[in-house]
Amino acid sequence: MRHIMTSLCLGSALVLSACSGEQDSAELDSAFKAVNVIDESGLNDIMLNSPDPNEAVRYFARATAENPERIDLKRGHAKALVRAGKPTQASAIWAQVIASPEATDDDRLGYAEALIRSGEWDRAEEQLDAIPPTMENFDRYRLEAMMADANQEWEKADSFYEIAVGLTTTPAGTLNNWGYSKLTRGEFVEAERMFGEALGYDPKLFTAKNNLVLARGAQRKYDLPIIQMTQVERAQLLHTLGLSAVKQGDVEIGKGLLRDAIETHPQHFDAAARSLAALEANVVN
Repeated sequence: MRHIMTSLCLGSALVLSACSGEQDSAELDSAFKAVNVIDESGLNDIMLNSPDPNEAVRYFARATAENPERIDLKRGHAKALVRAGKPTQASAIWAQVIASPEATDDDRLGYAEALIRSGEWDRAEEQLDAIPPTMENFDRYRLEAMMADANQEWEKADSFYEIAVGLTTTPAGTLNNWGYSKLTRGEFVEAERMFGEALGYDPKLFTAKNNLVLARGAQRKYDLPIIQMTQVERAQLLHTLGLSAVKQGDVEIGKGLLRDAIETHPQHFDAAARSLAALEANVVN
């Protein structure tokens, strides 16, 4: 009988499951699922870093629809939505994630950031307060600094920003935020220094360039700083500086800077042209 069974099993690969039994088949299915999860995990990481954030959103939306019980896919979906500039939708997904027993403190941080980006500061603060103080990482302090800023708790904000900057090798964005905080407080010299430091880490960060010009304009420094910039960026920064001069009451200087912006831009610079036309019309009137 053993010889007959062996012959039958060797006779056709199609009857493998019958020869191996249900237990072996289940083990094979489990093994294949494990491999698929490993492969999918790599794909998830690739999609989260996709050059097209909306492509990642579509991928995770489809994956979560097919596997609604998978918290890792929901987590990826929420992160992709934030990256795609859709924080309100991301907040709804994060709420589902943190309701799961598998949720982590990192998930609360992700939820808090989505809420901050949506302007829901009170709800974001609730999430940050729910995270134990033993969790000390860059994202925690970065978000705590932003929350302190929103509450106008300046000493706390400065302390959190300082810690956050020390916990990352890429602090340009955080230094820019810190500088903007200083700018809103009227601490223009310190703000200028921080924007310059941010550009030292990331010379291409245009928001820091623009904020640097704002800080200088607030001090009536109407020359462009010596920083890396394209011709288009130079025109945009001259536009910002011109408007800043007008705000300071230096209208003629502002008009001159706007003319420079229009002449510098390689194409038609509609925003600067409109600003200059409005100023000249106002003077005529």
